[in-house]
Amino acid sequence: MATLAGIGVARFAYTPLLPALIQQEWFSTSQAAYLGAANLLGYLLGALSGHALSERFPARSVIGVSFAGIALSFLFCASPASFAWFFLWRLVSGLAGAVLMVVGPSLALSVTPAARRTSVGALVFTGIGLGALLSATLVPVLLEVSLTVTWLALGLLSLVAGIVCDRGLVALPAGPVAPAGEAGQARPRAGPALVVLLVIVAYALDAVGFVPHTVFWVDYLAREQGLGTHAASLQWAMFGIGAVCGPLIAACLARRLGWHNGLALAFLAKAVAVAMPLASIAIASRSISSFVVGAMIPGIVALTSGRLAELVGPAAHKRLWGRATAAFAAAQAIAGYGMSALYDALGSYLSLFAIGGCTLACGLVLVLLSRSVQERKVRPSPLPRRH
Repeated sequence: MATLAGIGVARFAYTPLLPALIQQEWFSTSQAAYLGAANLLGYLLGALSGHALSERFPARSVIGVSFAGIALSFLFCASPASFAWFFLWRLVSGLAGAVLMVVGPSLALSVTPAARRTSVGALVFTGIGLGALLSATLVPVLLEVSLTVTWLALGLLSLVAGIVCDRGLVALPAGPVAPAGEAGQARPRAGPALVVLLVIVAYALDAVGFVPHTVFWVDYLAREQGLGTHAASLQWAMFGIGAVCGPLIAACLARRLGWHNGLALAFLAKAVAVAMPLASIAIASRSISSFVVGAMIPGIVALTSGRLAELVGPAAHKRLWGRATAAFAAAQAIAGYGMSALYDALGSYLSLFAIGGCTLACGLVLVLLSRSVQERKVRPSPLPRRH
């Protein structure tokens, strides 16, 4: 529920809303794009504060307030208002969403037995896909009624997710579950700092490649390519189906290939899929692009989280995951505002997909480099030769 509301609804529900906000003249094209970027800025603030808040206050309280913030961000935007008012609540939704993304998965992993962490570590991110799929299927139907009803329904959905999450929190074990030999392991146990840094920087680069499809994809297809709202909404549904499958694919990759190799393959697939609109927007091409990007968004989140847990151990995971989320949030906030400004200047989204694909390719290089650095660090020194 935390990942469903934090990203699946708070972030992804805005993407199919964006063309309607412009067409119904609530905001201009550039204002609507900047409102999407406001969520990214809020996500940065939440990522920077999430770990500290969870250490200072009870996790249940932090999570509850975050759900309330997301619900209110939709309910208070249900009627036309000033750009500043919408900016404030899109900022709140991003902040609350980031807190949920930092605290929720780490809390789940901390009470999961080691034998189940590979599968659970991926499955906790299925909420991202479920939220995206709900957004893709519900929003177009609700928009047929009215934009106001759509905002209100999304607020209600967030509220219901919060109630379900709270039921789950009450049922969790009181403290972390750790097998013998793992308890008390508060310091990173494996993997030099440079390896962790390379993985985190790669994850930050993923955030740049994340922006074109999650903020601009529907508007690009609907208005710039002239395909119309229905065809664009169908692609967002395809994105949502991919996002539901992504964590399952990530779990399979982690089991068969390991966290590192699975992460590298995910970066490669996403880089190609983000760049596909440069070559073609035929039905097959755009459907593959929608599905693969949708799948690899939660897939890379799950694989990065698992890779960091593998490197530093579960006890240190929340701290490192908070830093990784902050790096991701900073990169996507910069990319969101930068790409909005670039679109404002060029009047076309196409160059944004080129930037996204190239950035993801750079992320792939860093992931591959991290394994080389790790192997070099752990390789035993040769014995001195006897003379």
